[in-house]
Amino acid sequence: MAPARPLVALLLVLCAAAAALCSLADGAGTADGSEEWGYVQVRPKAHMFWWLYRSPQRVDNGSTPWPTVLWLQGGPGASGVGYGNFMEIGPLDEELKPRETTWLAKADLLFVDNPVGTGFSYVEDKSLMVRTDDEAARDLVMLLDALQPRLRGSPLYIVAESYGGKFAVTTALRAIIQQQGANIAGVALGDSWISPLDFVLSWGPLLYQVSRVDENGLQQCNSVAAKIKDELEKQQFTDAEASWAELEGVVSANSNFVDFYNFLKDDASEDSTTTTMQQQRQRSTLSSFRSRNGYSGYLESMAAVSSFEGIMNTVIRNKLGIIPKDVSWGEQSADVFDALAGDFMKPRIQEVDQLLKLGVNVTIYNGQLDLICATKGTMDWVHKLKWDGLNNFLNSPRTPIYCKKSGTQAFVKSYKNLNFYWILGAGHMVPIDNPCPALKMLADITRSPAK
Repeated sequence: MAPARPLVALLLVLCAAAAALCSLADGAGTADGSEEWGYVQVRPKAHMFWWLYRSPQRVDNGSTPWPTVLWLQGGPGASGVGYGNFMEIGPLDEELKPRETTWLAKADLLFVDNPVGTGFSYVEDKSLMVRTDDEAARDLVMLLDALQPRLRGSPLYIVAESYGGKFAVTTALRAIIQQQGANIAGVALGDSWISPLDFVLSWGPLLYQVSRVDENGLQQCNSVAAKIKDELEKQQFTDAEASWAELEGVVSANSNFVDFYNFLKDDASEDSTTTTMQQQRQRSTLSSFRSRNGYSGYLESMAAVSSFEGIMNTVIRNKLGIIPKDVSWGEQSADVFDALAGDFMKPRIQEVDQLLKLGVNVTIYNGQLDLICATKGTMDWVHKLKWDGLNNFLNSPRTPIYCKKSGTQAFVKSYKNLNFYWILGAGHMVPIDNPCPALKMLADITRSPAK
């Protein structure tokens, strides 16, 4: 057996070298340790950026552990470090002023620019972009594994918005099955793109009910949605993505450019008062949707500053001090979307089912006014779950949620490890549109000991 020892030693050295290559979390931070940030090389030449905030409200009561929230943005290709942090739940808003409703009041916050190529994350070769949700999950688990010493055993709740929900369920499942990455305590899916088919089937009927399209518009929407259904049943996912873009064009043309993220509004990127119907139909293509940056563009349009991208590439970049000179925030984000085109229309209902069966706490929340991930579509995919507690969940009563003297702000229904929150008055970005019930929800699902 002696001759095998050098080989074993060599293998150990190689394994150690590989671990060092992919697991070191190089970073920086504030002098008081309340903030840390850095890069993890999740694969050779693929670098993921992270930013961790430790809460000044932390309570150590000896019985309830202080939670950490991993926020996953949508897109795919939108920056959690940028949008999620400064536009939605971080300690400072986009004007770099303190946010009264920061989620830091209830938990530590971990933002990542995921997948690689998003925000400050980057790849040295565009062929290294992830092309599936599972590949994105692999990279995220690698990042969480590298950050374990910094997370200090804190229960981790993955909270996701939009397409980020697909990353949340695939990442949580991978981390739990492999027993790697973090102490996964729960998953929260906010207006999440879990079942694209159920959402596109809901668009026409919802818009008809709220008077944004007429009978002709409803018929056109339903016709394209039926085509998408047929393509998905045949597993023609790339064709289905192209038809999804076609359907968005039909919706825009027939609704005078309804806002996909709040159906009570018009899309602010279009001047509908001076655009003819023919011009609208010509613009309503996937390329035009992407040129407006869709999800990211909507978030930027809500910013109180003239150039959110400018702030990220100047003030924030200067504070961080470790961003490579040849990397600009958001430079590769459009490429992230393109690389995932083949997975964009694939559902992730099965992964939600698996998490429920494993006993993982799953929370689903939806903004009342969202169109792109409408509540009806969300409830439709929930009804498809095979989890043995589904009927009891559906038959459970809803409980209203109040905020100060403003009346009913939300409803919640729970059974065992499944929770559903209906957030009233909110569109796609719940923490922006109705932050009070969102913060109450966070405290409940994380069991935060904060008062």
